[in-house]
Amino acid sequence: MKTQITALMLALLSVGMVGCNDDNDPIPVKVEDEKVIEATPNSIQLEYVSRYESGVFDQSAAEIPAYDAESQRVFMVNAEAGELDVIDLSDVTNPIKTHSISAQSIARGASVNSVSIHNGILAIAVEAAKKTDKGWVAFYRASDLRKLSHVQVGALPDMLTFTPDGKKVLVANEGEPSDNYQVDPEGSISIIDVSAGFEKLTDQHVKTADFKAWDGKEAELRSKGVRIYGPNATASQDLEPEYITLSADGKTAWATLQENNALAKIDVATATVIDILPLGYKHYGTEGNGIDASDDPKGINIQIQPNIYGMYLPDAIGSYEVNGKTYLVTANEGDARAWGEDNKAYFQGDDKQGFVEEFRVKHLVHKDGFDRRAGDDLPPQLRQLAAGALLNPVTFAWCGATQGNAGDCRADAQLGRLNISWTMGYEQDATGAPVMYNVNGEKDPLGDRLMYNKLYSYGARSVSIWDENGVQVWDSGDAFEQYLASDLAKFGQNRNINAKDFFNTGHDEGNALDSRSDAKGPEPEGLTLGKIGQKTFVFIGLERTGGVMVYDITDPKKPVFQDYLNTREDFIKDPATEFAAGRGSTIGDLGPEGLTFIAAKDSPNGKPLLVVGNEVSGTTAVYQIKLN
Repeated sequence: MKTQITALMLALLSVGMVGCNDDNDPIPVKVEDEKVIEATPNSIQLEYVSRYESGVFDQSAAEIPAYDAESQRVFMVNAEAGELDVIDLSDVTNPIKTHSISAQSIARGASVNSVSIHNGILAIAVEAAKKTDKGWVAFYRASDLRKLSHVQVGALPDMLTFTPDGKKVLVANEGEPSDNYQVDPEGSISIIDVSAGFEKLTDQHVKTADFKAWDGKEAELRSKGVRIYGPNATASQDLEPEYITLSADGKTAWATLQENNALAKIDVATATVIDILPLGYKHYGTEGNGIDASDDPKGINIQIQPNIYGMYLPDAIGSYEVNGKTYLVTANEGDARAWGEDNKAYFQGDDKQGFVEEFRVKHLVHKDGFDRRAGDDLPPQLRQLAAGALLNPVTFAWCGATQGNAGDCRADAQLGRLNISWTMGYEQDATGAPVMYNVNGEKDPLGDRLMYNKLYSYGARSVSIWDENGVQVWDSGDAFEQYLASDLAKFGQNRNINAKDFFNTGHDEGNALDSRSDAKGPEPEGLTLGKIGQKTFVFIGLERTGGVMVYDITDPKKPVFQDYLNTREDFIKDPATEFAAGRGSTIGDLGPEGLTFIAAKDSPNGKPLLVVGNEVSGTTAVYQIKLN
């Protein structure tokens, strides 16, 4: 029998529990006033409430949100304008933009990348006009938007967060290379000490946790599964921090190294990277880990695919405690290095103009070799390795490979359309050099063919939970794709559109069934955690398909699916056409990027909320969380 607990009973219970810490309580609750006390739901469900529309399509006009409880305002990164939009949420049914904060006062051409808030202070990550130059973090008072100070950090500050006590700010300086890969700044994590206040901050308050200690150890890192593969890059250049989370005590941080398929573990007090944790790979050949690997022919075809592996390559990361142990939660989006992909000179053979690692299987193992793609999409670095490639006839016998012949494996309906990384999976000798084969599939030192024993695709189409040392505790497997392919999944705020009719659709396309299956599927990118009562939930945004998946992760080993809501309202019409004609409102929300949870005690309407920044539609969506 479901028991309803009255507010009075809860209040009485709380008196008896003050000072106690039940071993089964995942995150100790600090009771500051009676508004904090809330019942623990059996399950939760998302309900659409409202949205703010920027009116800007496909320009990242709504990316990363943060919420200030005192002023009841959402601060939304508007990358298109290079600003921070200030949205009044006091009436949750009618969010209104009231102000904006520009980065131009810091440097001409600068733009805002991320935002975090703590006790009424905004921290804003600011990218330099030239992304390979050092950026800044600026601090503002949320109540009156007055700038307090700014300090310089590393190149391309892409995300930042306060420690739980608000005394420090950690910044992920991604350090991406220039588009032609001729300038590759080092990635790092800046740690800003703000304990003495914000108005007199200087660069002396900034420490840097870098990766220089791993320079010269690239081979060791690779042997452990860390991807170090940029052209002539040192470890400190190649490792690119993306997103940061902290332990409850603020002593340890973890940063996703997305392109490197790893996590960096950081000691906050000493500003030191103390470990690099490889995440391994997801084998799509095991039951429960199926994948739809092709966009042609159109349709749903989720199958196990032996010796096809997904690189987790997580974007967003969150953390929570259970019985004193920290668990990490990642959205396994996937991200390929594709620098110079729009530069004709690069694909005409000039390897000094970029680096692209993505290639379709059908082109990789074509019997005529690589040169047929020269000037089109053939990376010159691949051509320098070999003139063509083969599939191992043993490991890929299941799809028709034989010695010297890829067979049906390269058919569009099989693996042909799948985008993989050519940089890994081929046979190597003890030095890391490729073992060469001839066109007949025979090992031959004078041959010019690579032999691929495995293939590695981008992302894992899932959410994962890891322990503090990067050991996987749980993964959602193929649950996202299986659910979206089922009769249960519905799109639209009224849940009246059959999701399976638009399975693995793109966020900027109309009538695009199956268009993302050859890439990264639904593409989970952003996430946020929220605690309601004694349960912890994770909300995961699916960038391409759209919508938010919800899981109860109170038990990190046995998460329970709760809900999925996608407030895109039209999947037939072309979004670009509709926005250009002023009809963007009829399309709804496209391309969720960042999410933030608002607890009931901080919410304008006293109910827990979820705010989502949708980068393609440029909308800020507000959902209410229904407690069952």
